[in-house]
Amino acid sequence: MAVTGISANRLELLQIAEAVAREKNIEREIVIEAIEEAIQKGAKSRYGAHHDIRAKIDHKTGELSLTRHVTIVEDDWMPEDELEEFNDSAMVRLKDASKRDPEAVVGKEYVENLPPFEFGRVQTQMARQVVTGKVREAERANQYEEFKDRVGEIVNGTVKRVEYGNTIVDLGRGEGVMRRDQSIPREVFNIGDRIRTYIYDVRPEAKGPQVMLSRAHPGFMAKLFAQEVPEVYDGVIEIRAAARDSGSRAKMAVLSNDSSIDPVGACVGMRGSRVQAVVAELQGEKIDIIQWNPDEPTFIVNALAPAEVSKVVLDEEAGRVEVVVPDEQLSLAIGRRGQNVRLASQLTGWQIDIITEAQDSERRQREFAERTGLFQEALDVDEVIAQLLVTEGFATVEDLAYVDPYEVSEIEGFDEETAEELQARAREYLDKKAAELDAKRVELGVEDGVLQVPGVTLPMAVALGEGGVKTVEDLADLATDEIRGGYEVKNGERVKVPGVLESFNLAQEDAELLILQARVAAGWIDASELPQPEPEEYEEDGDYAEGEYDPDQVFGDAPAEDDTAEGEESDAEPSNA
Repeated sequence: MAVTGISANRLELLQIAEAVAREKNIEREIVIEAIEEAIQKGAKSRYGAHHDIRAKIDHKTGELSLTRHVTIVEDDWMPEDELEEFNDSAMVRLKDASKRDPEAVVGKEYVENLPPFEFGRVQTQMARQVVTGKVREAERANQYEEFKDRVGEIVNGTVKRVEYGNTIVDLGRGEGVMRRDQSIPREVFNIGDRIRTYIYDVRPEAKGPQVMLSRAHPGFMAKLFAQEVPEVYDGVIEIRAAARDSGSRAKMAVLSNDSSIDPVGACVGMRGSRVQAVVAELQGEKIDIIQWNPDEPTFIVNALAPAEVSKVVLDEEAGRVEVVVPDEQLSLAIGRRGQNVRLASQLTGWQIDIITEAQDSERRQREFAERTGLFQEALDVDEVIAQLLVTEGFATVEDLAYVDPYEVSEIEGFDEETAEELQARAREYLDKKAAELDAKRVELGVEDGVLQVPGVTLPMAVALGEGGVKTVEDLADLATDEIRGGYEVKNGERVKVPGVLESFNLAQEDAELLILQARVAAGWIDASELPQPEPEEYEEDGDYAEGEYDPDQVFGDAPAEDDTAEGEESDAEPSNA
């Protein structure tokens, strides 16, 4: 196409830009700028890429001007980086310009109008690519601005296409993608189907999908309830947590801010009308609605419904909870393929281990016998006294040795003299054991400096010596896997490699801190480089607007699954829905 042709059809050029802008929902100026860049690139391919050629289209008349620019630079001009160099086609030094132009100054530009030229096949293809790329970039930027503040909303869309299990959905002013793992299993969509999806993420990416959709996200279920239950939308009832095994079963914890309203009943509705509407949208997914409780043990018991719970034991440091259930309730508590306990774990944020009453009783009897034998050996007392100490809650000899004397003397049948004698024997036993360990440490060649490292005890020092760690430098040179144990691949097989302190069950953070403390003691690093404990922050529960939920509760990631729940799996799958 010649420039004269473009001039003759300049209004048509503006009409094309207007049509493209309207179709893609972008500004007309962006399309015109893309056309200018395309013409500019075509001109450079004709006259030479080293020329500074600029194309300008009048936004009112459509008139095209093609110009070449030459800029005056200083005589000692040097490039700012190694990739830049002096371009004699777009630059001229001041001394050379002064020979032809007495008014030449640094920064002055010489503008030359270029003659018309015809676009060849190559230039046309290049121009098409430039315009298409610019329009796509503008369209993506517009789409991001449109949806960036809509995360957590339910949107209606039309299935545009299905690619490798991923569903591309037309949202009207953009499109989103629902990946295979974010769709409900066994749910099939055809091109043109109307679907409801949940926006769980919007990413400003240059390529690939930006709007991430889901029908398997817990937030999708929560928002559906907000649409079906007016009390949830108005904020009278809060959805505090949700967990889903999409297509099969879900659990949801609700709380009422009005004591006169039953949150579970309100979500279920008259004869289950409200929950059934949500179940129908989720392709028959069974939903257990439970009442949220600020008391963690009570909440855990509610989350395991319909199974009955006998006892709950919390381990706050490890984030685990041990739940004891009657023998006949074990299969019900675990659920089919561990589904019930897994969803309860995701809902509460605790890792749940389930055991039966028989297993709990057997374990307690075993622990009672072991502790009784320990006290008999350490204190040289008969079985009755040892059992009495265990019954009163003393688990180790250290517990007995370093408690206040009155806690021992208050035991029925004991007096102050007996308490003093028992504590004296306990301390004597501990001193004897410490002396034996210290002698073993010296025999193994472990230096005294190792004991000075914070966190290292005598038993640890002996274990380190048995593992060949005898100096502070040796300890400082260890890795966490060498302390806690790990896995290595040998001859194509994954082999367990024991750690020197594996028997002490140190956490990853404790092992790392122990190594850092050793490096401080060895003089390798300064004590200021040690991780500082974060101050505890106390946050008040924020107020959320109508129809909104606590994102940390509803939309937070589920804890890592642990399939170590004891007992056999059950085929029972109870549900409230």
